[in-house]
Amino acid sequence: MWGFLLFAAAAWLVIGWSVLRLEPAGIAAVAGPVVLFGAVCEGLRALAGTRTWWLNAGLAAVFAATGAAMLFSDDSGWTTTASLTGWYLLVRGAVDVAVGIMTRGSDRVWSLLVTVGVLETTLGFVAAGPLARDAGSVVVILGGLGVLRAVADLVTALRLREMAAKGRDVLELPPERATGLAGYTAGHTDVEGSMRRPARHRARETTTTHAESFHDRVVRTTADLDAMLAEAGITGPRPGAPAPPESAGLPAVPDSPAGIESTPAANAAKPDRPAGGH
Repeated sequence: MWGFLLFAAAAWLVIGWSVLRLEPAGIAAVAGPVVLFGAVCEGLRALAGTRTWWLNAGLAAVFAATGAAMLFSDDSGWTTTASLTGWYLLVRGAVDVAVGIMTRGSDRVWSLLVTVGVLETTLGFVAAGPLARDAGSVVVILGGLGVLRAVADLVTALRLREMAAKGRDVLELPPERATGLAGYTAGHTDVEGSMRRPARHRARETTTTHAESFHDRVVRTTADLDAMLAEAGITGPRPGAPAPPESAGLPAVPDSPAGIESTPAANAAKPDRPAGGH
């Protein structure tokens, strides 16, 4: 989705620059395709499956009808072009303002989108009102339309790309955690599958028992294992962990019978044999 928006932003920027280079006499033939391109962008957004697909689909239909009316208009001047361009800017600006305000709690660039929407709405009022009295002003308004849409689509594309990158970082787990999660999931699936088996003698069941969930079983088993380790005197850190500061001067723990015999503590605790060898 963000790749398409990035392409649309580049296209809008080219449109805005190209329109400003046109002669006023050719503005009526160019404004219709520009609005139709806006309808295509809204249609592709709707097909992307976003939460506001229905809004984008409605805008695509409205803008397609507006562009078709501009193409098949009998008015050879720029009056119809100015009024329909103003209509497009008013609708698109109002939607940008509404969406920006609705996402102000989850999107940090909402104020920029609201600003773009306000500027679009202002241009729409100017284009649809009596202030646009010559073709030169219509050219400037249509060029501003392309620049504003380029800014809005570019910011949205970069924001979607940033969110997609953060989503991939969250889903990537360390190897040990991924292994633990896979084992937990496999055990949960096995336990849930065994609990769903129907009882063969339902008529003999007189009382209702609540089976222990898999999570509770894991917590209980882990607590029992910790208690057993504590009773066995195994309270040290796991193998490979850094030694605590107070154990820096202690001798190494022997790990074989020969090592136990050679330690000073073992030699000191060993009793002296009698002279006769008995």
